[in-house]
Parts: sequence; structure tokens; C-alpha cells
Amino acid sequence: MPKGYIIAHISVRDPDGYREYVEKDTPILEGLGGRFVVRGGRGQVVEGESHDRHVVVEFPSYDAALAAYNDKAYQEVAEIRRRTADAVILVVEGT
Repeated sequence: MPKGYIIAHISVRDPDGYREYVEKDTPILEGLGGRFVVRGGRGQVVEGESHDRHVVVEFPSYDAALAAYNDKAYQEVAEIRRRTADAVILVVEGT
């Protein structure tokens, strides 16, 4: 079965507030079967435009990734991200 991924491209507006989001979202997503593959770190836009920060969370399946994104506890914490950053969030199926 193909894995599923939550991919996020983020520009943080409030670093202190965003730090709270990271502290709270990590145990939720890991508890739902997620594994952080990319989280921050160096990156370079080589074509087009992008946000400043990139995150990839791997899940056992697409359905698991989508369920994690829609999880009530995660959505409550996601409100912190929405207040402190601009983001594009995708749920995708791997190959």
C-alpha cells in the first residue's frame, strides 16, 4: 500500500507563537502514526517561488494522512499555525 504524506510549505509571521504550534502538533501527529521526514532545515528554491519552511510527515497510507490532518485534536492545534503563519498544506499519496 502506498504511503501518505502531509506536505506543508510555511512562512512564519510570529516565531514565538509558531513554536507553540510545533510543540503541540508533534505528539499529536506522531501519535496518529506520522513520522517527520522533513522539518525545517536547509532548503533552496531552484525554480519558482516558495514559502520559507517546509515539512513532510509520512504516514502508513493516504487515508491515515488525511485522517491525521482532519483529526479534531490536530485541527485545534492547527488554529495556532493559522494565527502565526501562512501555509500551503497538501495531503498526497506516495508511489
